[in-house]
Amino acid sequence: MKTLHFGAGNIGRGFIGKLLADADHQVTFADVNETLIDQLNHRQEYKVHVVGADQKLDTVRNVAAVSSSGPEVITRIVTADLVTTAVGPNILDKIASTLAKGLEARFVAGNLSPLNVIACENMVRGTTHLKQEVLKYLPLAYHATLESCVGFVDSAVDRIVPPAAANDDPLEVTVESFSEWIVDQTQFKGALPQVAGMETTDNLMAFVERKLFTLNTGHSITAYLGKLMGYQTIREAIEDPVIRSKVRRAMEESGAVLVKRYGFDPRLHAAYIEKILARFANPYLVDEVDRVGRQPLRKLGEHDRLIKPLLGTLEYGLPNEGLQEGIAAALRYHNDEDPQAVELQAAIIADGVAATLARVAGLDPQSPLIAAITARYQAL
Repeated sequence: MKTLHFGAGNIGRGFIGKLLADADHQVTFADVNETLIDQLNHRQEYKVHVVGADQKLDTVRNVAAVSSSGPEVITRIVTADLVTTAVGPNILDKIASTLAKGLEARFVAGNLSPLNVIACENMVRGTTHLKQEVLKYLPLAYHATLESCVGFVDSAVDRIVPPAAANDDPLEVTVESFSEWIVDQTQFKGALPQVAGMETTDNLMAFVERKLFTLNTGHSITAYLGKLMGYQTIREAIEDPVIRSKVRRAMEESGAVLVKRYGFDPRLHAAYIEKILARFANPYLVDEVDRVGRQPLRKLGEHDRLIKPLLGTLEYGLPNEGLQEGIAAALRYHNDEDPQAVELQAAIIADGVAATLARVAGLDPQSPLIAAITARYQAL
């Protein structure tokens, strides 16, 4: 099976690309980094350190790479059986025009065999979003063809892949042993690809929100509280018993929303929370709080990891004090190298905490929550 994967970074190589290559897919990475492309084409393999309770060193073989801005990527789309992405939500829109050009060329060439596209991003219904962007660039004459033979498959992905440590091998990547890739089986065209580590479901949103409300919520709050306490890494922060207690409380609050909304077993979800906390403390992963806390404006958005579970607690009349404190800590996030953090702090200086939070999070400025979070902000 021929797979084109957009994004040859650490997540692309260490997670999705690895699973596909392990399943004997012919994986071609598409990226803008010419040095990375040259190295992948020269060696056609790279090493992946899988760390955790069981450690191993795997070699991913028989891979290739093309420039995501060159003509060869269009050729690959014409002949691909599967297209995947791991580029980040901000870059997803930028590859939509390339994908549209490739699909047009595919249809013109008469290739109407099933093609599935899966965006493996930290965003809700990211592939559906990508489809809407592709349709903006694809000529209207081909829209019906796309609907008949191209599946845009939403997914939920979960694996911690920290930035690569400095070593002699720029292609080498380290990942945790835990991974989860769940796809919406109802959106595929043709036969489902057989990939070990890819799970199918007909209720994807339950798993999307489970990951968003647990891993993403806990991860970001650990980063923001850790930053306030002067910690450099997620592991250092979560090993602080005060921070760990606060993070667990917020995750339990967001978990209560999931139990109400999707009927998750409370005991199993409590065990899932403990597993997530243990992953944060993985001694073999060095993950900086500034990496996890970056882009606070996005993470404070109405549909993201902090505000969405908070709104869920309001929907079901559940406690939310831990989530409030996590949001207050996010509003305190300072990082001069992160444009969103700089913009956030400038807005707070210019307009105040309450007005900034209401605007960024899409909350009613008169909501008692705004006052409550502002008070927690002042107390931090």
